[in-house]
Amino acid sequence: MICRSSPYRTVLRDNAVPTIFDLTSHLNNPHSRHRKRIKELSEDEIRTLKQQKIDEAFEREQATQELNESNAQNTVSEEGGEEQEEEATPLTLEERENKDYLKSLFEILILMGKQNIPLDGHNADELPEGIFASDNFQALLECRINAGDEVLRKRFEMTAVNLEYCSKTQQKQMLEICESCIREETLREVRDSHFFSIVTDEVVDIAGEEHLPVLVRFVDDSHNLREEFIGFLPYEADPDILAVKFHTTITEKWGLNMEYCRGQAYIVSSGFASKMKVVATRLLEKYPQAVYTLCSSCALNIWLAKSVPVVGVSAALGTIEEVCCLFRQSPQLLEELDNTISVLFQNNKEKSNELKEICRSQWTGRHDTFEVLVDLIQALVLCLDAINSDSSVRWNNFIAGRAFVLSSAITDFDFIVTIVILKNALSFTRAFGRNLQGQTSDVFFAASSLTAVLHSLNEVVENIDVYHEFWFEEATNLAAKLDVQIKLPGKFRRAQQGNLDSEITSENYYKEILSIPTLEHIIQELKDIFSEQHLKALKCLSLVPSVMGQLKFNTSEEHHADMYKNDLPNPDTLSAELHCWRIKWKHRGKDIELPSTIYEALHLPDIKFFPNVYALLKVLSILPVMKVENEKYEVGRKRLKAYLKNTLTEQRSSNLALLNINFDIKHDLDLMVDTYIKLYPDKVEFQEDFIPSNNSEVTKDA
Repeated sequence: MICRSSPYRTVLRDNAVPTIFDLTSHLNNPHSRHRKRIKELSEDEIRTLKQQKIDEAFEREQATQELNESNAQNTVSEEGGEEQEEEATPLTLEERENKDYLKSLFEILILMGKQNIPLDGHNADELPEGIFASDNFQALLECRINAGDEVLRKRFEMTAVNLEYCSKTQQKQMLEICESCIREETLREVRDSHFFSIVTDEVVDIAGEEHLPVLVRFVDDSHNLREEFIGFLPYEADPDILAVKFHTTITEKWGLNMEYCRGQAYIVSSGFASKMKVVATRLLEKYPQAVYTLCSSCALNIWLAKSVPVVGVSAALGTIEEVCCLFRQSPQLLEELDNTISVLFQNNKEKSNELKEICRSQWTGRHDTFEVLVDLIQALVLCLDAINSDSSVRWNNFIAGRAFVLSSAITDFDFIVTIVILKNALSFTRAFGRNLQGQTSDVFFAASSLTAVLHSLNEVVENIDVYHEFWFEEATNLAAKLDVQIKLPGKFRRAQQGNLDSEITSENYYKEILSIPTLEHIIQELKDIFSEQHLKALKCLSLVPSVMGQLKFNTSEEHHADMYKNDLPNPDTLSAELHCWRIKWKHRGKDIELPSTIYEALHLPDIKFFPNVYALLKVLSILPVMKVENEKYEVGRKRLKAYLKNTLTEQRSSNLALLNINFDIKHDLDLMVDTYIKLYPDKVEFQEDFIPSNNSEVTKDA
């Protein structure tokens, strides 16, 4: 309502937001029926009021000062309760020194984690017999003592020279507390946000044991979508046991309520896909709204290829990664490959430059990886052969040996036919997958094109004889170009020895063992990962104003948003609010651009006037299939990759890894010390009389 007669008249701005108001609520409020009219004050009255406020503030300040002086004279307040008395009770000198000592140990461990310093120092095999060398933790401890840390000096000045200041067991206990406290800082933000999604990365080797990296997606208080690393989960070969431990760790150990989980995605290496699918299925049975999706950081075609349950496909993918890793080892190897490409494509400079640029990128994760590989394979073979046969000292024995092994692997007909069939089978999902990693509007329209993709794949299966004949012909032509003999795999030939009735041809063999299983698997995976719930969620992307504009503002989000009805603050007003949201953007000013991403929509200054829309956008953004728009909030995965790349397998630690990856998260040393004292009171008592009586505990075997 606008008052037109008052001197305090206000008018609506041009970009005012249409909002639903309850114009009858004041009738039920007796206090609002007889409001006083605003009185216009004269200048004298204003000066009088200001002076009164100044006098009152001066009197309050004097009273506060007198109260503080009286409190300072009384050592213990008579009005304090038992809790206040406990807080006021000072620590004994011994307790304070012990806390300072533990704080110093925690500071060293946190420093080691942040700087990626392994706990162990020299290996025993590296040292002559009888020589003692400190590990890294003890060396830093000694350095701190020498630098003037009086607390540590008093603690250790009477101990043996070769005493292990902090046992491996105690280090492990303290590291677990560091890890738990730092993880809790992130988990607290996740709980405040309510809704989250779980994402796992490829299985990694941590000191000889397989672990599953776990990341969490959520929208923080500043409306930013973040993806943070929260820890490693020991991998189990049995998928049912893995599913139970996965659920137990997230809910009981890490304290997340899976009722608020709205998405789950698993990036896995070849061979692990079927087991992680069991985990996804078990979680879906308990939590139907934890939608199983693709992860935005992994191309759809690569994800599909890694999950194909054919041994030959897994072997081919492993070979491709090894080839890529070899050429990334040094600029000289890439230069050699560039020269080979230049010679092969001397008549096509554009193609030559394109392939050279691709080779310098992470081309094994592209949507068109197999197309690139088919174009590159001849150059790769020639380059690897040249490296292996080079008689000069240009390449060391390791590189020459790897070149020989990889050249033999990629000139095997089984490898060639595998990559050609994968290239052709996955060509039907290439554009679809690229759109899923595109803009928000691309993702929305990709969801609508899934039916057409499945139709094309089913048509190929129905006419597999015709399609496979063309694919196999392409593979044989490529093999002829590389001078590779067309034959059945050696394992199959050995198994068929003595079987006179077996007259299977190479073409039929690869059709039955590779083409048909691959296509059937792709179709089934697309149906599983793009379930009805997932597609409904993607349809809600029409809430993003740019998508709404492309649809001429003729959208019906209410129907698709039913699955998130319980997540809305005011579900009863959803329909009216969505109408206001559409009207706002349909009748916007000419100079106002439509927000094109969820990130932009969440950061609109007036989004608070649309609580239901905000809640829906927030839930949609945490779906793993949606990319993190602002790269600085996707550092968890990048830091994880950097840690794994820069740390030797035997020196990796799941505890130190979390400290290193989350080095910028604040930590409370007092909390860590108090937690340690509560969990291990016997250790604290033992430290009071530090020198052990058992010589086996005093001396450390070099």
